[in-house]
Amino acid sequence: MTIPKFLIGDHSEHGDAIFVIHTEFPRFIIDLTKDEIEWFEEFDSQDQAELASETENAIKEATAFYDAEIAKYEQE
Repeated sequence: MTIPKFLIGDHSEHGDAIFVIHTEFPRFIIDLTKDEIEWFEEFDSQDQAELASETENAIKEATAFYDAEIAKYEQE
């Protein structure tokens, strides 16, 4: 099975939260309504510098993915 890089998640107990799941390293879930990230990876001190730049890029990519998906639904 091929898993997409990003998935959209929803949960009825989390109200208006918009979750995007990043399935590749570094794996995480972001709540786009709060810009909160939950990491599935453990990072050591050597990873911190790379993580900072990767986090910024990951948030941009997750937001762009979500916007593109919503635009597809609005066109239908």
